[in-house]
Amino acid sequence: MASPSGSAGDRAEPCGGSSSTISPIRPMLSSAPPPTLLPPVWREFVWGAIAGAFGEGMMHPVDTLKTRLQSQAIMSGAKAQKNIFQMVRTVWASDGLRGFYRGISPGVTGSLATGATYFGVIESTKTWLENNNPNLSGHWSHFIAGGIGDTLGSFIYVPCEVMKQRMQVQGSSKSWALNATKGNVSQSPGTQMYGYYNGMFHAGSSIWRDHGVKGLYAGYGSTLARDVPFAGLMVTFYEGLKELTVYGKRKYLPDSDLQVSNSFEGLVLGGLSGGFSAYLTTPLDVIKTRLQVQGSTTRYNGWLDAIKKTWDAEGVNGLFKGSVPRIIWYIPASAFTFMAVEFLREHFNEKADTDAETALN
Repeated sequence: MASPSGSAGDRAEPCGGSSSTISPIRPMLSSAPPPTLLPPVWREFVWGAIAGAFGEGMMHPVDTLKTRLQSQAIMSGAKAQKNIFQMVRTVWASDGLRGFYRGISPGVTGSLATGATYFGVIESTKTWLENNNPNLSGHWSHFIAGGIGDTLGSFIYVPCEVMKQRMQVQGSSKSWALNATKGNVSQSPGTQMYGYYNGMFHAGSSIWRDHGVKGLYAGYGSTLARDVPFAGLMVTFYEGLKELTVYGKRKYLPDSDLQVSNSFEGLVLGGLSGGFSAYLTTPLDVIKTRLQVQGSTTRYNGWLDAIKKTWDAEGVNGLFKGSVPRIIWYIPASAFTFMAVEFLREHFNEKADTDAETALN
């Protein structure tokens, strides 16, 4: 998940050329940064955190629909909804507008951590890989750096995602009580696998009390199995699209004075990268979600068991369930995130460098 620094005219051709050619993509650090009190890489933690929270906040309602579509087959008492439009009507009828925003507090908290580590770690990791492994292709360094950045953030965002998704699927307290069944006997809150949560801290403390650290990290392996490939693909697609953009400008518009802001490029290319990566990793997202929110109807003994039971019961359609809302979520969420971080860089990095130079002088 990266962005360029410098104008298109300063970048090398994406293919071919000598080994001394400067890489066309330098997302976060220039080769010779100006004197500064706060190194650019540390700014990326701040910009990334803000951008991550912004993207999550904008798209949380769609994430709620995706989560409920993916988990409905394993939640007792839940009436199956065939598509996202039916789920919209169901959520609205049972809980109104509030239902679409359940779980937003842990969602934003997790996105703050994810954005900070992702943007803050990825450039230093990529630079280290390129300096110590000169024969490693640019695409592989992007993929590895993206995976490492996401892995570091997972220690915070996985517990947040567990809390978020359980709050998303529970609905209102009234609908929860109606759906919390064992066999055909209605249960009061607290007798199912997990009870009704009044908020983020209630959810976290309840999960810790009932299931310990294992409950907060439910589906952790599956989360990494989904997010590490997603993060790597995201960076690789984004870098590749940036290279194609630069190449296309030089080949087809060599004399054009067209100037496109980095934030607009981040909006378009970030959205495309997010959509491609989201679809390819949908099966992993389905398994992760079911492991984290599994209810009383179906229980899984790990991700291999979850894959087998999902395949046996629902086939390939089950593995790609929720792919449409997942893509619908990731295209604008990634677009907003990249746009936000590029906007912050464009409007604040230069000022920060100028202020730092003045202070040092």
